[in-house]
Amino acid sequence: MSLTLVAALGNPGKSYANTRHNLGWIVLEHLAKKHGLSWQKELAFDALVARWNHPKGVRWLVKPQTFMNESGRSVGAIARFHKLTPESVTVVYDDMTIELGRIKVTVTGSAGGHNGIISLLEHVGDGFARFRLGIGPKEPKEMDMKDFVLSSFSSDQLSLIDKTLDQTVQSLELLLNDGAPLAMNHINRKADS
Repeated sequence: MSLTLVAALGNPGKSYANTRHNLGWIVLEHLAKKHGLSWQKELAFDALVARWNHPKGVRWLVKPQTFMNESGRSVGAIARFHKLTPESVTVVYDDMTIELGRIKVTVTGSAGGHNGIISLLEHVGDGFARFRLGIGPKEPKEMDMKDFVLSSFSSDQLSLIDKTLDQTVQSLELLLNDGAPLAMNHINRKADS
């Protein structure tokens, strides 16, 4: 089945723009820009939404405006409105357990302490594809997890993100076009090498 809703998790507001928790937004914005898509405010869903008329059917790119902990409320409302199953949803988000610049694709598993995913599991249900963007390792190790994910990337880290952004978007398109099993085989093998 074609994946029809692509939600990136993040926090609204300028002060969060270059924080680790907003890496999903950076990637989704790059995808939207690549295809000339424009964002519209959808107050009913508390989200910014871009419609993508893709050859394989309409795709909805979504940036919830609810703050990370309530992401599922926004994504769940859009999924219900379009009568989408969890399997039709892809979520793009930061993952502290993966090294910066690497990606992993999974479909099931725990939330791993990620509040956005906890909220999605509650409001959307399990079975959505997870496009996990590395932001690790957490340094210094004793730093509080919340402080780490809400801190900004260094200029070197932003440079690495910028360098790998086109490749990251191509990997996301692979997932959207060819499905999770093939994407997992291709992308995860690279992440593990």
